[in-house]
Amino acid sequence: MSTVTRAYLDQKLALAKRCSREATLAGAKAAAVATVASAVPTLASVRMLPWAKANINPTGQALIICTAAGMAYFVAADKKILSLARRHSFENAPEHLKNTSFQGAGRPHPAFFRP
Repeated sequence: MSTVTRAYLDQKLALAKRCSREATLAGAKAAAVATVASAVPTLASVRMLPWAKANINPTGQALIICTAAGMAYFVAADKKILSLARRHSFENAPEHLKNTSFQGAGRPHPAFFRP
């Protein structure tokens, strides 16, 4: 039976906090870009297209823009969390599992498939 030390738990907690902060920042950056990228065409179309002017009220405009920003935030944050989890699990893996290249018979992998 192994014991877990306080220092080990503190280290894991600090790593989790750092990863969540990085994911939050990545999500906020993506949300800001998505807000601008969706607001410009939405507001321009409401001013120029008769159909949009008649059918998309200010609440609808805000909903379009906020939906794009929210989706971008969660997608970017989730991608960042998954990439950090993959990286940290690879760093903590035993050495015999880190070699992911296939050493079988046949052609070698092209350069872009190599780990």
